[in-house]
Amino acid sequence: MNARFDMFGTEFGTKFSKRFAGIAAVLAQSSLPKSTQELVSLRASQINGCGFCTDMHTKDAAAAGETPVRLNLVATWREATVFTEAERAALAFAEEGTRVADAHDGVSDATWAAVREHYDDDQVAALIGVVALINAANRMNVIVRTPAGSYEPGMFASVAS
Repeated sequence: MNARFDMFGTEFGTKFSKRFAGIAAVLAQSSLPKSTQELVSLRASQINGCGFCTDMHTKDAAAAGETPVRLNLVATWREATVFTEAERAALAFAEEGTRVADAHDGVSDATWAAVREHYDDDQVAALIGVVALINAANRMNVIVRTPAGSYEPGMFASVAS
């Protein structure tokens, strides 16, 4: 299976992709825990049916030390006992921020309050950025049908430079 289109195959696509990767690099430097960023990205990718991003964030999380049990339970995080209250707030935020078309209010006040309880202003800004960026990445990869399975942790590290 091949993707419909190669974003790095054109001059414009390469420029766009480098800037997109640059935003990801900024988010990675935030004080929002890396594990939270990966769990949020994984959950949004699952919801959006993005195989490539699900593959990427599962592998990146595992490479960063995330356990198989937690990775396997992300899709059912509400019933799992392996996530902290802060992670649960972030996962709820990711779901509601991803499913904005399903709820007229988008992120609920209760979820917003839970996020504010656990994260400082910089971390909230990063969480908003992570949810926005992963949803954009999911859409791009679903549109071009980027196949899943071949991602290797860190393979895009040089793209942002």
